[in-house]
Amino acid sequence: MTSATTDALSPRPAYRIKVGNKDITGRFQGRLISLTLTDNSGFEADQLDIELDDSDGKLDLPEKGVRLSLSLGWEGAGLVDKGTYKVDELEHTGPPDRLIIRARSADMDGGLTTRREGSYAGKTVAQIVQSIALRNKFTWLVGKKLAGQVIAHVDQTGESDANFLSRLAKEFDAIATVKNGTLLFIPAGEPTSGSGLPLPTVSITRASGDTHTFSVADRENYNGVKAHYQDTRAGVRGEVVIDASNAVATKEKRTSKGKKKKPETVQANPNPDNVKVLRHTYASRSNAERAARAEWQKIQRGVATFNITLARGRADLFPSLHAKVSGWKPQIDGTGWSVGRVVHSLNDSGFTTALELEIAPRRLEQVGTTSVIRA
Repeated sequence: MTSATTDALSPRPAYRIKVGNKDITGRFQGRLISLTLTDNSGFEADQLDIELDDSDGKLDLPEKGVRLSLSLGWEGAGLVDKGTYKVDELEHTGPPDRLIIRARSADMDGGLTTRREGSYAGKTVAQIVQSIALRNKFTWLVGKKLAGQVIAHVDQTGESDANFLSRLAKEFDAIATVKNGTLLFIPAGEPTSGSGLPLPTVSITRASGDTHTFSVADRENYNGVKAHYQDTRAGVRGEVVIDASNAVATKEKRTSKGKKKKPETVQANPNPDNVKVLRHTYASRSNAERAARAEWQKIQRGVATFNITLARGRADLFPSLHAKVSGWKPQIDGTGWSVGRVVHSLNDSGFTTALELEIAPRRLEQVGTTSVIRA
């Protein structure tokens, strides 16, 4: 374990780097210029960037493919395991000579990015996630609210497991990702540990912050979402609309032979004048409704964002945690937040953590009325 240079009376940040079981932290002593860990949500690979001083020319270039395990924290308070990263890029620049090592999450290395063909019919979310996890040699964890959800039919056509799971997660307003060898499929913004236990809400006060930016955007001022479906078994096709009141309207018509009526437009409350239309055509009405509802929830979360840089880094923070903030404007403090991207930075100035927060999903049971009109 080693620490960055700080005032003698200040807390001292610390880190540990291992290759396998071998601690190589000592090799960085007196050479570390900066260490940055970017912790992303979903299947965007986490990235570790290490910049070292090579002004004396004595540093050896590491081999690409080497796996580095990182722990971060503060002296006297213990270190937090931040995962394993595979070195995939090296850069040597100067003068003064510096070596930059870039590594990405080792969990994303392998079959997850290989294109595959497959099809699932009448399977639950848990069964699909388990199947993908097993063939990629991961353990798996599916949120309780999602595990028993049945998918009528879904195809994986020329698509990697990572892309397929990301698409499936979008339909459920969920997050699909791999952390520390576990394939997670959990509701967006609902923090869950590797054992499946809910995690507590983290508290962030203005006194712990360094800089902040709060923004409210109206770029996607939609008041409804529309999704199309074609159910070949039932011989119907139609569309589902979720509006701002969270109500549902469905328009359907038969696809069998015979005279077809021109579809009527049925709305789920006052006519949404700015509807977002999903491009994908779903295999059933329930799939389409689920996707439309998930997209609507995502749009609501994106209304406001709050970025904070913590002057004292917190290695325990990671994406999907719920956060309670205080010390800012009432509108900011009164909002339930969820942690998105997290960037940990360690250098001679200390250890800071930058957070990107978004509005946490509302904890509501599905409400609203459903009307189905067949033509």
